[in-house]
Amino acid sequence: MSGTESHRDTSGDRTQAYWKANLRELAWLLAIWFTCSFGFGIVLAEPLNAFTFLGVPLGFWFAQQGAIYIFIMLIFVYAWRMHRVDERFGLEDDNEPDSYDLDDAGGETQA
Repeated sequence: MSGTESHRDTSGDRTQAYWKANLRELAWLLAIWFTCSFGFGIVLAEPLNAFTFLGVPLGFWFAQQGAIYIFIMLIFVYAWRMHRVDERFGLEDDNEPDSYDLDDAGGETQA
């Protein structure tokens, strides 16, 4: 096996490990969201309605508002966790510019 093939196999292994980590994070976050939206908002709504949150029954709140808030929170958690996964695999984008100056594209200026 040549050095190029060995590098390709290592790269493929890293790619598989990266996507496995990505899918693991996604599965956990989707499980949390499913539990909060379907579990608390539908299946467990009646027992949760014995409690109130902000003046409304808790089961109703999860069905109407809670699942949405949790979903938005999970978006930020996913971004934070994937940044950590990217760093672990050496894919951080710290060298990317914050903005692109389209006037300087290609190094040419217009007269």
